[in-house]
Amino acid sequence: MRPTPLFRLYQAVAALSLPFVARTVVNRLRRAGISIDRAHERLGHATQQRPGGPLIWLHAASAGDVQSVLPLMAHMTAKNSSLHLLLTTSTATSAQAITGHLPPRVMHQFSPLDAKGPLDRFMKRWRPDACALVDCELWPNLLDQCALRDIPVALLNTRLSDQSAQGWHRFPGTAKYVLRGIRMAHCQDRGSRDHLRHLGLAFAEQGGNLKSIVAAPRIAPATRDAAHAALGGVPIWVAAATHHGEEQQVLAAHKRLLKDHPNLRLILAPFHPERADDVIALIRQADLSYAQRSTGAALGQAVQVYLADTPGETDLWYTLSPIVFLGGSFCDAGGHTPLEPAAAHTAILHGPRNDTFAKIYAAFRIKDASIEVQDAHVLAHEVHDLLTDPSRAATLAARARTLTQDGRDVLDSLSDQLFALAGINGSDQYH
Repeated sequence: MRPTPLFRLYQAVAALSLPFVARTVVNRLRRAGISIDRAHERLGHATQQRPGGPLIWLHAASAGDVQSVLPLMAHMTAKNSSLHLLLTTSTATSAQAITGHLPPRVMHQFSPLDAKGPLDRFMKRWRPDACALVDCELWPNLLDQCALRDIPVALLNTRLSDQSAQGWHRFPGTAKYVLRGIRMAHCQDRGSRDHLRHLGLAFAEQGGNLKSIVAAPRIAPATRDAAHAALGGVPIWVAAATHHGEEQQVLAAHKRLLKDHPNLRLILAPFHPERADDVIALIRQADLSYAQRSTGAALGQAVQVYLADTPGETDLWYTLSPIVFLGGSFCDAGGHTPLEPAAAHTAILHGPRNDTFAKIYAAFRIKDASIEVQDAHVLAHEVHDLLTDPSRAATLAARARTLTQDGRDVLDSLSDQLFALAGINGSDQYH
């Protein structure tokens, strides 16, 4: 199949803009504390060697997508002890969040930019047997390079909006060319499945949402016990994954709560830890005492706000606290999944704006498994009620826990399909 003029135009634009895009993304990673060598992984320069044997490449753009695929990666490497997985992500936050959490034989690199040069270097080094794109955009050059190298592509947990589907339908010839290497499509919802089928991917199927497959947090007992001991019985609540404009409301709610609960401590974990300086300024404006996790401040320090600005510890905060407010829901971020705190058996509060996880939150509403709050005043009121009525908090947590699943059947099915795509036996034999 020959490339269409529109695809060639995309290739030309990608090539011409590469120097500018590369400078921008590398500088952004450098500002986030990523080394120059690792930042250049986005240009296709690998910093690790490819191991021998079978290797499947999974790309997950965001931290949330990475979390959703961790159970699948652990399941795959457990089923086949000769398999290696390469996980790529795009941002410093996603890379920092998985530090220390990757299953055995899973390597991490930053994803190559969608241009021929970076992709060519990446493919030559890693030579993946299959590629799986996890709930992310369909990058034309990436898909083309996989097809040219006969690397089968799978779409996992994919979601194609009406607007994106309309864009692809406007150029059916280009869509057919770009999507020709996709051999498997696991969709979050029926609408995405139908869109992909209309684009020619007749094998697209609706499956369980990987983001609903959440195991209980794997916190080492010693770590958990040490944290509880450090707190010394002080009552706490957590505000997690907060965004710009939300911390003011959380801090206002905490000031109200301190009137009735003077020993109460807020663990504040912003979604972007690099915003710590801005959040500290807000804490000072609220005239609250604070300690900062990233500076080594002890959890047991006698402060009103503990700023948890270190990535990869969200599960610990969920495990410690009986009450969690999930951010991204007072702003236009679209909310964050409630399934992770639900798996940690904690009572969940959230704002009204959760479009990204609308179906999951609808299930929580039906089960009366979370509390929606409209503003700081209502947030303070509900946290106060949960603090003074622990049995209500425990009931909410128990209802939420029933909405999570271990998803063993889903993981088995997806693992077997990916093994088949890559020519890998479900056991340890490699073809």
